[in-house]
Amino acid sequence: MPDPMRSYLDFEKPVAELNSKIDELRALAASGSDISEEISSIEEKAAQALKDLYANLTPWQKTQVARHPQRPHFSDFVKGLITEFTPLAGDRKFGEDEALIGGFGRFRGESICVIGQEKGATTESRLKHNFGMARPEGYRKAVRLMDMADRFDIPVLSLVDSAGAYPGIGAEERGQAEAIARSTDACLSLGVANIAVIIGEGGSGGAIAIATANRVLMLEHAIYSVISPEAASSILWRDGSKAQEAATNMKITAQDLLRFGVIDTILKEPRGGAHRDPAATVALAGDAIADALNDLRTLDRDSLRKQRRQKFLEIGRKLG
Repeated sequence: MPDPMRSYLDFEKPVAELNSKIDELRALAASGSDISEEISSIEEKAAQALKDLYANLTPWQKTQVARHPQRPHFSDFVKGLITEFTPLAGDRKFGEDEALIGGFGRFRGESICVIGQEKGATTESRLKHNFGMARPEGYRKAVRLMDMADRFDIPVLSLVDSAGAYPGIGAEERGQAEAIARSTDACLSLGVANIAVIIGEGGSGGAIAIATANRVLMLEHAIYSVISPEAASSILWRDGSKAQEAATNMKITAQDLLRFGVIDTILKEPRGGAHRDPAATVALAGDAIADALNDLRTLDRDSLRKQRRQKFLEIGRKLG
């Protein structure tokens, strides 16, 4: 039967048409028609079309994939990778922020601190989590958790998925820029290993505030940028319709960022993007996180700080 929850991006129209034809033929087959060979043939064409599309995505198409509403979110990674997860709330200064979630749990049997943005999967949850755009209290909560992890010698895992920090008046009044700066400083000051994974959008200071890590991993079709393509288009050309051109020129894809030394590893996604097989994506990320933690296990506190500092000082010196 057709999947009512299946959604396609604009550039996936050829695949959508083939899958629609498959659904029609399956409906006929259910009524007794023997058309299994025809169905198999079209399924092979659909699979090949999807493979070809995703082998040559433009930066703008990758932006669309990174924002796909069915892409696995922070909560999916926590459910798939972390046991005994205990979230902690509040920054002990103003209040709780639902966009940035953090707490402690176990990753493959060992204690870990997990911090990340949650976008939400339904209209209600998206509003609750403010579409993953954290306010100052969210970043101050992150600092509180990182300080606690550092005190008890627990590694930190950041799962980044945000269009950016919330730009509302209230957030600015409560010191959004200062909160982001302190969170970035807290990352740099950690005496424990920290791993960041860009799982969707890595937007501006809202991302770097928790992604200044010893190892920065990035899903194949995620994006990581100082500003959104739409905003860059509006600033540079005074024309929001040039977002596609901005996305290309900004070098926001995992492949470009690896070449420039901004990230360390690209995590391959299932054919057709992470949203087509969230469980496989989460499992793959788990293996990469485990490998990164193992690589850093032998470093002492000073060495971890030195390695992290040197990593970010070198960004911009490597032109690919």
